Parts: sequence; structure tokens; C-alpha cells
Amino acid sequence: MQSHQQYLNPHQSRRREPDTYENLLGDAIERCYAAGVHDLEGIARRLNEDCVPAPGGKPWTPESFAQEVKRLSEIA
Repeated sequence: MQSHQQYLNPHQSRRREPDTYENLLGDAIERCYAAGVHDLEGIARRLNEDCVPAPGGKPWTPESFAQEVKRLSEIA
């Protein structure tokens, strides 16, 4: 009988540990969700309010947030 332990690892699809930027962004997204903010526009607004750095130093937009999450998903 095969153990189900392999499915209990929340990071089973990770290829590496997240870096400082990825941890900062992840923590900020968790705070958004905890505050009831779930839409892209609201998340981008909160990231800007919380001074979370965006790629290129520009303010976050819903589009730039979606692009960054996509980029990070491809390297994680």
C-alpha cells in the first residue's frame, strides 16, 4: 500500500526555495487575502499602498501583477 504522505507536502511542486523578493510578495498577497481583497485591481492597489516593489520600480497594475505571477510560476 502506497503512503499518502507524499501528498501532504504543501511545497511538493517547488524546484527551489523562494528568494527574498518572492517571500515579500507572497506575504503581501497573503495579507491582501486576509483583508478580504481578492481581485487583481484591489491586490495591485494594496501592493502599492504597502510599498511592495514592482518589477522595474513602477507602480503595480492589475496587468503587471498578473504578468509577474505568471513569470514567477514559470521559474518556481
